[in-house]
Amino acid sequence: MVCPASALGSVDQLAGPTDLPLTRVPARQEGPASLLSAPHPDYSLPGPCLSRPAWQAGTCLAPEDGPEAMAAVEEGLEPQLTAAQDAAKDAADTVDAWPTASPLLAGNRLSLDLYPGGCQRLLHLCAQQTPQLLEVEFLQLSGHEDPQLLEDTLAQVPWSLPHLRSLVLKGGQRRDALGACLRGSLTTLPARLSVLARLAHLDLSFNSLETLPACIPRMRGLGALLLSHNHLSELPEALGALPALTFLAVTHNRLHALPTALGALSTLQRLDLSENLLDSVPPEIGGLSSLAELSLASNRLQSLPASLVGLRSLRLLILHSNLLASVPAGLARLPLLTRLDLRDNQLRDVPPELLDAPFVRLQGNPLGKALPGSHSPPGTPMVPEMPRLFLTSDLDSFPVTPQGCSVTLACGVRLQFPAGATTTSVTIRYRQWQPEPRLVPLGPHDSLLSSVLELQPHGMAFQQEVGLWLLFVPPRSRRCREVVVRTLSDDTWNDLETHLEEEAPKRLWAHCQVPHFSWFLVVSRPVSNACLVPPEGTLLFSSGHPGVKVTFPPGATEEPRHVCMQVVRMAGRELQALLQEPEAAVSPLLCLSQSGPSSFLQPVTVQLPLPPGITGLSLDRSRLHLLYRAPPAATWDDITAQVALELTHLYARFQVTHFSWYWLWYTTKACVGHLAGKAWRRLRLHHVNLIALQRRRDPEQILLQCLPCSKVDATLRRLLERYRGPEPSDTVEMFEGERFFAAFERGIDVDADRPDCVEGRVCFVFYSHLKNVKEVYVTTTLDRQAQAVRGQVSFYRGAVPGEVPEEVPAARHRKGVDALWMATLPIKLPKLPRSEGLGHRANLSLAPLNLGDADTGFLTQSNLLSVAGRLGPDWLTVALHLGVSYQELQRIRHEFRDDLDGQIRHMLFSWAERQAGQPGTVGLLMQALEQSDRRDVAEEVRAVLELGRHKYLDGIRRTSLDPGGLAPTGPSASKSPEPVQA
Repeated sequence: MVCPASALGSVDQLAGPTDLPLTRVPARQEGPASLLSAPHPDYSLPGPCLSRPAWQAGTCLAPEDGPEAMAAVEEGLEPQLTAAQDAAKDAADTVDAWPTASPLLAGNRLSLDLYPGGCQRLLHLCAQQTPQLLEVEFLQLSGHEDPQLLEDTLAQVPWSLPHLRSLVLKGGQRRDALGACLRGSLTTLPARLSVLARLAHLDLSFNSLETLPACIPRMRGLGALLLSHNHLSELPEALGALPALTFLAVTHNRLHALPTALGALSTLQRLDLSENLLDSVPPEIGGLSSLAELSLASNRLQSLPASLVGLRSLRLLILHSNLLASVPAGLARLPLLTRLDLRDNQLRDVPPELLDAPFVRLQGNPLGKALPGSHSPPGTPMVPEMPRLFLTSDLDSFPVTPQGCSVTLACGVRLQFPAGATTTSVTIRYRQWQPEPRLVPLGPHDSLLSSVLELQPHGMAFQQEVGLWLLFVPPRSRRCREVVVRTLSDDTWNDLETHLEEEAPKRLWAHCQVPHFSWFLVVSRPVSNACLVPPEGTLLFSSGHPGVKVTFPPGATEEPRHVCMQVVRMAGRELQALLQEPEAAVSPLLCLSQSGPSSFLQPVTVQLPLPPGITGLSLDRSRLHLLYRAPPAATWDDITAQVALELTHLYARFQVTHFSWYWLWYTTKACVGHLAGKAWRRLRLHHVNLIALQRRRDPEQILLQCLPCSKVDATLRRLLERYRGPEPSDTVEMFEGERFFAAFERGIDVDADRPDCVEGRVCFVFYSHLKNVKEVYVTTTLDRQAQAVRGQVSFYRGAVPGEVPEEVPAARHRKGVDALWMATLPIKLPKLPRSEGLGHRANLSLAPLNLGDADTGFLTQSNLLSVAGRLGPDWLTVALHLGVSYQELQRIRHEFRDDLDGQIRHMLFSWAERQAGQPGTVGLLMQALEQSDRRDVAEEVRAVLELGRHKYLDGIRRTSLDPGGLAPTGPSASKSPEPVQA
């Protein structure tokens, strides 16, 4: 979960995880005590401001300051100013030991939201009457300050920062024990803030506001007002008196109704009221003549006013996750509408013009179904259907009430909370993690089939079990194997009872009931049979191998204990190839585990089938060996002489008091234990090939992938239209969950910082059913204008060490699983013409920009160029989801009719320039990519932002300003079933 701190985009260098090239963003301030501030919308608002004599005195206003400022003084605000000045003097005494104030100022920006004691620092600056304060236009403070100190500080702002245009007073910089962002303590604002005549941007998100501060409707120049994640239950009618307001966000509050004066905001262009408790919308909303985007998602709306059809400027109308039973037919005739989201409502019938419109989304509605209870006797009360929520990619939390609800996450995961599952309203948070060994506990013969889902609050018990549906990759083999959901419970990983549901041949769901929330993943494991052994004894047999049985006699245990059995089969031809012995054979491999004491009070009888082709009448007992393995030891011991083997025509029986791994071998070889270890290792190995391909249009973009041998040919046929490169590597053997990395050598290096890259080496974790693919940009320090660069990429086992030689020639002759080196593939960067000395994109003349905002992060011009280079024919679909009109697309296609790349770049950059300074822009881009089935590009963009966040937090830690707890830690796999390699 990403903290909503506004400094997300403030990094000195952005980087992309795959094929997005990145450029360096120069820091605004250097030094150990500096913070990089995030830009805010640059609203240009003419108007009066406080004069220099007034600022110096702190008690008077110039005549040109306007009637509102004069009225504030007439209302008796001057006595309060004296108290604020006293607080400033106290702050000055407190911070005398601090360094000089100038390092805190970065041009016209003052970012104090992550500083310890940010308010005291500002008061210190005010007490010193620092001249640079007159130039400050952007101020950020934390909402987690002491309420009285925060009030005293804000009282100084109008006099000390008269040119302020952007004020951010957000909470959310701190987290609770579960990693959730905490709200700030701000509950109101000083009345004198209304004299800030230049203020155009006010962000009060993640605070504790219950009513709108009275000074806000008097801020006549306000253009953007952000009030999300507060406790607002209503908005005042006076809000309609803001003539310049263009953006209003009041998401995640408690609004039950909207003021009718809202329709008077004729300049409003974007209105977000999602995640509230609205059951109706006033007809006056039709007066918002400039409104282009309206979101009412995740409310309780049952109907819409007919006046919505009068919003002629509307382009996006988001109404999913409500209780709508009907919608106005005229919505289909809005001239600029490019998206109407009606998913997860109660629509049983919609007008034909909406049903056929390409921009309408209706999934999750009971279209064509009869009303429930329509055949019930008259007077029977109708039970309302369970509310349904559909979360977009920019949301990581949702509310659950005692009424219950059905939720579909942006990643495809589904949850169903039955009525009564919670006794009070609860906010559920989720995050999808990329798999890595510390988050993925696997047994020796398990395979991972999904990413890792984290649901919070951890450990919260529900009154009724919650249904969970996880998407997973179909396993390649289902013989004697089963699919289960694995979760962390009480510091131990357990498998839940799982049911499989098939929606399409390649779209499978693992369904389970969960009593509480934690981490969840889907694995394929050998069929497991379990039972509870009572003191009276019982019989346990394998459902996959009926000949495998375990008999528990009476008195084997004093207390009931759980026992689990797994059976693994080894193909005879693999064994014969390993031993070079045609008559060698082995029984199924048996794994027994239990809870409670390590041994039984009475011997337990185990029955194993004899190896294939061997019978009790013809076998040579000297060639029959019973092998035993006790984890964590990796060796197999021959215990034939220590037990009494009872042989029948088809089975061998023996008695044990301890549970572990058992295996019957029939061979003439000596040192059978050593051979069993090699055979067991081979059972767990996967045969793969490594490939390294270069994009044909851009040789600096390298695709690295680890593929099962059976998929190499099909994958290459699909990729070779866009990529070229050497033949795949020789076959390599790898374990499930094994780490390896790619190192670029001979003058080639990774072109950008990446979260999965250490010293130019790209880290991988192999999972046989998941896509082990990454795309990177490479660069070289050699002169490509003189000649082509012939480099290489080598693959090595393990985590990235401190030193890796460029080549290990001797290791190339060792292809066992213990060899460090696995493969080396050539990479060639062609010679550059003289005209391309500045790079292959030097001929582009696009205005530099940072797309995004402080909440979601920033993308550079180079990032957008990389996104444009990957869209290809999908760019039209992406453009429509971005809200680009059909007319503009036709014009772009005509102007660049012979240049597909030009069409894509022009569309993307013209859209980005229009969105400059608007909040949530990067989220809109990722949402459009996902809706266009380009989740690969969306994931890369998301990783760019995540890397920016990590680099920013690292910068905070280096300057000893870490607020603590900004990144939740994952679970430890210390109590997982068994390590991947024994």
